[in-house]
Amino acid sequence: MAQGNSYGQNASNNGMADESPNMLVYRKMEDVIARMQEEKNGIPIRTVKSFLSKIPSVFSGADIVQWLLKNLNIEDQVEALHLGTLMAAHGYFFPISDHVLTLKDDGTFYRFQTPYFWPSNCWEPENTDYASSHLITVLMQTWTKELTSRGKVKVTALDITAAVDQESLARLQRAFARKWEFIFMQAEAQAKVDKKRDKIERKILDSQERAFWDVHRPVPGCVNTTEVDIKKSSRMRNPHKTRKRSLIGYAEQYMEFDPFLITPEPSNPWISDDISFWELEASKEPYAQRVKRWGFCIDEVLKDLVGREQFLKFVESEFSSENLRFWLAVLDLKKRPIREVPSRVQEIWQEFLAPGAPSAINVDSKSYDKTTQNVKDPGRYAFEDAQEHIYKLMKSDSYPRFIRSSAYQELLQAKKKGKSLTSKRLTSLVQSY
Repeated sequence: MAQGNSYGQNASNNGMADESPNMLVYRKMEDVIARMQEEKNGIPIRTVKSFLSKIPSVFSGADIVQWLLKNLNIEDQVEALHLGTLMAAHGYFFPISDHVLTLKDDGTFYRFQTPYFWPSNCWEPENTDYASSHLITVLMQTWTKELTSRGKVKVTALDITAAVDQESLARLQRAFARKWEFIFMQAEAQAKVDKKRDKIERKILDSQERAFWDVHRPVPGCVNTTEVDIKKSSRMRNPHKTRKRSLIGYAEQYMEFDPFLITPEPSNPWISDDISFWELEASKEPYAQRVKRWGFCIDEVLKDLVGREQFLKFVESEFSSENLRFWLAVLDLKKRPIREVPSRVQEIWQEFLAPGAPSAINVDSKSYDKTTQNVKDPGRYAFEDAQEHIYKLMKSDSYPRFIRSSAYQELLQAKKKGKSLTSKRLTSLVQSY
């Protein structure tokens, strides 16, 4: 993403900067960052050696913490680390060794972000920018070296899609199938411009661009500061603790369903050679534990055939079954033989999305426009965006109502009662012997 050629809206957005509710926070952080970069009283920036190469324009995490303690009258080291983490989360400086935007009070190397990419510029990057300016360009640079070493100078789109980010690239290619050639040509032009830069300058700019996308397209498990409130982003000061709590909660929730910890009923088929447990799992009559799991999350309902059936009965009783039927139709589409896909795509379109569709679903304009384009070149993933949107609607709307409904609660209580009666019968039988 060459500065100035990809995001022309930057200049026009500056006029609206003062209207942003977070702008005051940005300005305060940027004042501190500016002081950090002062030549005399700022953080010492240096070039360090690493094996046979040099790493230019870096400083350590410990340098940042010590500077904050000294220059901002902060007495608590934990508070200084927390403040530095907030700045890192917003992309004002970033680690050069990984994609996790947190501050470590050690020798980890960091680099300042160029003001061009600061949050105060009100960036609103699109997926097309991500594809042309980062994914393809970076992969092109990486694979040019690899393929040149193999005697192949020309890099093709096929070569790039075989790279590490194949899944992300394939998803974007499906979304922008009609303009993918233009996006690829734009990335190719940017790569040529980048080659003309000095090697050290190119290395710094590449890392700054990568850090920009770490803020706007963070890796899984990281806080997205463009969507999460600044107060919530403070949780990043101890992400491992947060993850530990979530893992403990998950383990506690599913403990009774783990046959290694609690003996399943009627018995463990791997030990007893009694297949009753498997027959129970395959039956259409849900038992207590099975019904209880439906209340954990919508995925537990959707992956259970009986759960889907009960969920469908519920939404049909509310005359709102079209969302679930659409979701299931798209799921089935992905399993169809390729020869059946085009006709099935048209059937789903006519039933759920076409003007005047008999079972019209409510999707946002962005998903609808993407789907409209995808249907022109039908494939298994033509409805990917619409399906994701409908999934979120069901998760936030119809699923909570289903769990709170008398139908689910009565089924849950009935199965619990049946389980207790069965347990009593087994106990009495054992005692009689």
